[in-house]
Amino acid sequence: MSSKSKETIWDEWCDLVNMAPQELEDWLKTDESKSVGDSDSGESTGHASGRRIVEIKRTNKDALTDDQWDHMAKVVGYVKRHLSQGGPDNDVAHSDWRYSLMNWGHDPLED
Repeated sequence: MSSKSKETIWDEWCDLVNMAPQELEDWLKTDESKSVGDSDSGESTGHASGRRIVEIKRTNKDALTDDQWDHMAKVVGYVKRHLSQGGPDNDVAHSDWRYSLMNWGHDPLED
């Protein structure tokens, strides 16, 4: 389990994961979504994470499992690290940087 409290994870999750479940599901079906990230098995880590995020967002907070809380903490950490790197100087909308963040449930253009 993360060293952060569930309330801290929840607050950061709600702040950073800004895509609705259906919006994320639709995104994960696109070629752009599938074009970014590391992949050993044909699906990138971020793409697989996106599917878990949809499931978590459709789960009541009180029903979340420890495994889901751990994944939420992982997502928060990834999004924070990726945002701190800064995006491209131009055409953020069509960048791998944005596409990768969107696989993790965060669209930087919705901030």
